[in-house]
Amino acid sequence: MSAATPRSTRSGSRPVLRGLDLSLLRLLRTRGHSPSVEAAIARGSALGEHGILWYALAALGALVDPGRRALYLRAMRAVLFAFVANQAVKLLVPRPRPRLEGLPPLTSTLSDRSYPSAHAATSFAAARTLPVPCPRAPLYALATVMALSRPYLGVHYPSDTVAGAALGDAVARLLP
Repeated sequence: MSAATPRSTRSGSRPVLRGLDLSLLRLLRTRGHSPSVEAAIARGSALGEHGILWYALAALGALVDPGRRALYLRAMRAVLFAFVANQAVKLLVPRPRPRLEGLPPLTSTLSDRSYPSAHAATSFAAARTLPVPCPRAPLYALATVMALSRPYLGVHYPSDTVAGAALGDAVARLLP
């Protein structure tokens, strides 16, 4: 094999990945939709704006569990830093929001930039850092639902949510 073979293979994978991203988006936009489900997911997704759900959970935890208040405040910082890091990446990577013919977005957004998903970033930062007396699985499940709500509603590609989740998790791991 020549040195050119791996390069052409790598560049050839980009259309495949874009096609997979678009196929997953179309799947999320066309399956499991009814007016009541769409309304419920839109309401739940609205709680993720700027990480508000996670701030509220951390604040509640700090109030009812004063012995671990510092851990809840750390979770709040993780959500804030994940959101700020996310916005910085959005400025550097101006990927437009998805547009699927015949499938308009089901919610509005403050910007036309899609990459990465702030809902996913703040949700996974919170899932990693919120102190809980039970297994983390429910937090990660809620974070996953929050992240997937965005392509379901048509305002992010699935890869935006994966990137946001990775960013939020990384920020949370790096936070002292």
